Amino acid sequence: MARAGLDRDPREVAAMFDGVAQRYDLTNTVLSFGQDRRWRGITHRALDPKPGERVLDLAAGTGVSTAEFARSGAECVAADFSLGMLRAGRHRGLPMVAADALHLPFADDSFDAVTILFGLRNLAETVAGLREMARVVRPGGRLVICEFSTPTWQPFRTVYLNYVMRALPPIARGVSSNPDAYVYLAESIRSWPDQRALAGLIAEAGWSGVAWRNLTGGAVAVHHAVKPA
Repeated sequence: MARAGLDRDPREVAAMFDGVAQRYDLTNTVLSFGQDRRWRGITHRALDPKPGERVLDLAAGTGVSTAEFARSGAECVAADFSLGMLRAGRHRGLPMVAADALHLPFADDSFDAVTILFGLRNLAETVAGLREMARVVRPGGRLVICEFSTPTWQPFRTVYLNYVMRALPPIARGVSSNPDAYVYLAESIRSWPDQRALAGLIAEAGWSGVAWRNLTGGAVAVHHAVKPA
């Protein structure tokens, strides 16, 4: 097992996630000090899935977020390009599809909403992925992204980046089956656009009404937008 590079080669990224699949959810909870549950809950409320709606949960991993969204009564599909992740989540009994986010195997306008939690950062082409998400969502449909971001308060930003770059990989060695993958995580967080820059990329991909909410001091942000009618 190895870690992917910041060129985000799809085969390397998929292989890396295959290698961490079995303990992925536990590792996320440990590294986030349990905040991952809160972030998913806020994303769920921003998405606001309704009974009868079709929702695509992209880069869904083991489907932990998909299962939470599905409790609303919406028809939720978990999609990921890591077969290891999908296999690790089979026990959830959810519709699961192996899918490349840049070439989704769904018809145009086939979902009411699409969401991606901590997965947009792993796409080889961010804007292309956002355009593909817009393709499969109906006009007026919703996009919600939960992703690592940039803390807004400088002192906290310094502490946070020190944790990400120095403490996160050693902690991962105690709980993850592939600690090197969390070196990639740290590097990808540090190189990721801030909230305003990501909002610009979302708009560039054709979404409208782009806005965001900072969580945990801006360490994470939830962006939301709609597909023009």
